[in-house]
Formats: sequence, structure tokens, C-alpha cells
Amino acid sequence: MPYKEPKIEKIYYSMKEVTQLFEVNHSTIRFWEEAFPSVKPFRNKKGNRLFTKKDIEELRLIYHLVKEKGMTLKGAKKKLKENREETVNTFEIIKRLQNIRSQVEDIKNALDE
Repeated sequence: MPYKEPKIEKIYYSMKEVTQLFEVNHSTIRFWEEAFPSVKPFRNKKGNRLFTKKDIEELRLIYHLVKEKGMTLKGAKKKLKENREETVNTFEIIKRLQNIRSQVEDIKNALDE
């Protein structure tokens, strides 16, 4: 049986990695951390923030509501508080549709070549 290289997944992501992922400033992430109690990154002995996958998924949802849909922080907080499950389901559907669209575009581009 051939050796399979194990897939290594990170447990914690640094502030720099998170800001690059969302293309926002450090201050934006810190502000969202204060505004939304569901984002609680771990802090090491130096005080650096280390984000888990759960934190990143929460930030992705906040990013979608604030940056993509244009909601205010107050509105996003209210929406997550009142009907979180519906918001998460809608966000998941949008992500799936975007993936399908990019796959269709890749297929179209491959056929055009």
C-alpha cells in the first residue's frame, strides 16, 4: 500500500493571515471582534490573536453581511441575533451557487479554447 501524505490542517491562523484572507485592515478585524461576541480569538502569551476555523467562518459571515450586502454593523448584529439560522443557510446557499458558477465558467473557458 503506497504511503499517503497526511493532509495537515492548521488549528490557528494569525491576524495577518485573516486580514489577507478578507482583504481588510487589522483594525477592521479588531473592531468586528469587539462588536460581535461570537468572535473570540485565542491570545497567546504575547497577546497576539490566533483565530480558529470557527472564528474565520463567523468573520466570513460578518464580512458577507457588512461588505457584500452593505449592512451596518448594528443591522448585521441584529440579523444574526434574531434569525441566525436563516442567515447562515442563505449564506451557505450563496457560497454553493458561486462555486457552481465558477465551475461552469471554467468549463466554458475550456470549451472555447
